[in-house]
Amino acid sequence: MARSPDGESVITRAVRILDAFGPESTVLSLSELGRRARLPLATTARLVKEMTRHGLLDRDEHRQVLIGTRMWELAERASPVRDLRETALPYMGDLHAVVGHSTQLGVLDSGEVLFVERLTASGSVVNVTRIAGRLPLHASSAGLVLLAHASDGLRERVLAARPAAYTRHTLAEGQALRTELAGIRRRGFAFCPGHIHPDATGIAVPVRRSGRVVAAMGLVVPNDDDAWTFSRPLVLAGLALSRALG
Repeated sequence: MARSPDGESVITRAVRILDAFGPESTVLSLSELGRRARLPLATTARLVKEMTRHGLLDRDEHRQVLIGTRMWELAERASPVRDLRETALPYMGDLHAVVGHSTQLGVLDSGEVLFVERLTASGSVVNVTRIAGRLPLHASSAGLVLLAHASDGLRERVLAARPAAYTRHTLAEGQALRTELAGIRRRGFAFCPGHIHPDATGIAVPVRRSGRVVAAMGLVVPNDDDAWTFSRPLVLAGLALSRALG
């Protein structure tokens, strides 16, 4: 496999190009793409040409670079969470119709919560999550559920890392976080008023397959006195989805 003078493989450089795109940067100029990928412009141009030929990237009418449709096709064709998403969507849809606010599904990946599905509507309370977006495990309700049921080793790494706070309510102190994780396992859901945004409350429940927690289904609702009442329909939806997966 061809390597750059510093020993970096072509695949590594291609992954860096793909990693340069994000929810707020879906279309990039060649120079911006090279800067984000930390690659020389000539190398970026060569790789973009090759990846475009295979449909992994595309160019618009202004010669800007974007992710190619074939990249989406390949990812969807063999997605490890496709069955989970397809099974969860009817339950998320019913829940969304009842509460009228964002419903989302997250999985544990590389020490973060990766959101694989999300339903929302105009007028919903502010929600920073996006499909294919990530958040630290300690900050979001879905992340806390996954962390509460994760391995002891991962929990201890997160607790020892002195995680950053989004707001004054974010659980960023080790003992408070440890106490909350025990509470989540005891009561069956995470309740996070103002942990990421002061106007929003995140609530999440574990989703199990054959007894093992494989995901977290959550709601983002207004941070007010009624927020706690949304936990019951969410718990029931989580149980129903776990039975469907089991």
